[in-house]
Amino acid sequence: MAKLEYTFKTDTMFKLLFVRHRDLLKQFVAELMEINHDSIGHFEITNSEMPAEAITGKFCRLMEIDGERVNLEVQVENEGNYPERAMFHWARLYSSALPKGEDYGKLPRSVVISLIDFNLFDCKEFHSEFRALEVSRGEQLTDKMSLHFFELKKVPAGELDSRDMLLLWLSLFRAETEEDLAKIKATEVPVMERMIDAYNRIAASPEFLELERLRQRAREDEANALSTAEKRGRAAERMIWQSVVAGKDVENERLRAENAELRAKLSG
Repeated sequence: MAKLEYTFKTDTMFKLLFVRHRDLLKQFVAELMEINHDSIGHFEITNSEMPAEAITGKFCRLMEIDGERVNLEVQVENEGNYPERAMFHWARLYSSALPKGEDYGKLPRSVVISLIDFNLFDCKEFHSEFRALEVSRGEQLTDKMSLHFFELKKVPAGELDSRDMLLLWLSLFRAETEEDLAKIKATEVPVMERMIDAYNRIAASPEFLELERLRQRAREDEANALSTAEKRGRAAERMIWQSVVAGKDVENERLRAENAELRAKLSG
């Protein structure tokens, strides 16, 4: 199987794809949130620009959808503490929505959606949603908190049903080979064909290739900087240890001299 050089999970691909194709982002998020795409009245990307620092850092799509605030992010590596990270993003999204002096009741519903390429929960379901619930009764404290996790490793890899749009969307982000994309395109679902065509155009574009070059260079520079820091740290540790050993040698020599002097006095 021909492995894809870049996937839909590639951070730069994710950035450019949904910068250039907002209508595709709208359809994707509607499917993830289980709402009718055509029913959406107001849809706005609030971080439509891609700042230079986003080339190497994690990037997310922030949106306002009919009064709700939505954060969409892809995470490939399990760096630990991901639930806490998602909670932090939700808290920042929620708390930043209230202008100073406004009533708390005006805070909008805030939703964090995470597409993660590793197993996070001990369950077979690929979709988990968390809300603020009372522990014993399961009573919901508020409907303004929602965190969705889509574990891509758990997405079924068998035959695709052209009617199961959520599975088709997630299969795009799960795809690792040309055969995976061909299988999705064979369903002849128009939006899937558009996504794959957009992916192919972006993957061949000079802008994307330059961003990938810069991203790779930044990663190499970061790795070199970490390696250098580790080497300097080990060198500093050796110097400290050598200093301690040298100090001990001096102290031992002094004690030997004092003992020799004491023995000489006692024998005299």
